[in-house]
Amino acid sequence: MTDNAVASRTPLTLLGAGAMGTALARAWLAAGHPVTVWNRTPARAEALAAEGAAVAASAAEAVAANRLVIACLLDDASVGEALEGADLAGRDLVNLTTGTPAEGRTRAAWADARGARFLDGGVMAVPPMIGAADSGGYVFYSGSPELFEEHRDTLAVPAGTRYVGADPGFAALYDVALLSAMSGMFAGVTHAFALIRPEDIAPKDFAPLLMDWLTAMAPAVHQTAEGLESGDYSRNVVSNLAMQVAGNTTLLRTAEEQRVSPELLTPYMALMERRLAQGHGDEDGTGIVELLAQGGEASS
Repeated sequence: MTDNAVASRTPLTLLGAGAMGTALARAWLAAGHPVTVWNRTPARAEALAAEGAAVAASAAEAVAANRLVIACLLDDASVGEALEGADLAGRDLVNLTTGTPAEGRTRAAWADARGARFLDGGVMAVPPMIGAADSGGYVFYSGSPELFEEHRDTLAVPAGTRYVGADPGFAALYDVALLSAMSGMFAGVTHAFALIRPEDIAPKDFAPLLMDWLTAMAPAVHQTAEGLESGDYSRNVVSNLAMQVAGNTTLLRTAEEQRVSPELLTPYMALMERRLAQGHGDEDGTGIVELLAQGGEASS
C-alpha cells in the first residue's frame, strides 16, 4: 500500500459486488475505510461482510449510509435502476461503471438534478490489479473537480488516479480510446499467430519476438500525435503511405498462402488505399485519422 492508501479513512458506500466491485471493496477495507456494500444479488456480498463490510438491504439504504457513494455495476441502465429510489441530495456519486461519453454526461446532469456532485470513472485495470502495489492499474476521472480533490486520497487506495477534466464524458472517452487501441493491437496479434499456426513454429517461441516488435513500434504514437497537433503528416516520414499500400499486397498474399482469413487486416488496408487515392502518398498513416473522424468521407 502507498501512503495515499492510509492517508484518509473516509467511510464510503459501494454499489455492486461483482469481480471489480469486490476487488475495490477489499482494497478500501484493507486500508481501514468503513465500507457499506449493496448488491442486487445479496449472496455476492456475503464474502465482503465476512471481511468487515456492512451490507445494506437496498441501494437506497446503502446511499443513506455515507456521503461518498461509488457505483460499479453492469451498465449505465443498472446505475439508474439501482438509484431510482435513493435520496442523492448532498451525496458525492462516483460512477465506475463502464459506459460511453454520452452516458457519462447524461448521468452527470441526472445526478446534478438530484442534488449530488458527480464524477465518472474509467477503470484501466482488471480485478487482480486492484489494490496491488505497482500493478500499473489506474482510473480516469472526470466531472466535478471539487469532488475529485476532496476524495483524491480515498479514490487512490485501490488504484492510481488520473483526473482528465471537468467534462464528465472525458473519463469514458479516454477509457474507450485506450481500449479501442488495445482491440486493434489484439487483432494484429491474432492474425500473426494465425499465420504461423499451420507451421512447425512454437507459439511460445514466437511470442517474445512479437512482443519485442510491438514494443519497438509503439513509440510511433508520438509521431502521430505530433502530426495531428501540427497538421503536417509528411514530416519525418520513414515509411510513407504509398510504400505501405504497396507492401500490403505481400501481407495479403501471405495470408492466402497460409490459408488465413485477411478480415482483421482488410478494413484498415481499405482506409489506407482511400487516403492514398486522395493524393497523400507522401504522408505516413496519420491522415487516416481524418477519414475516421469525418465518418470516412474526408477528401483532403
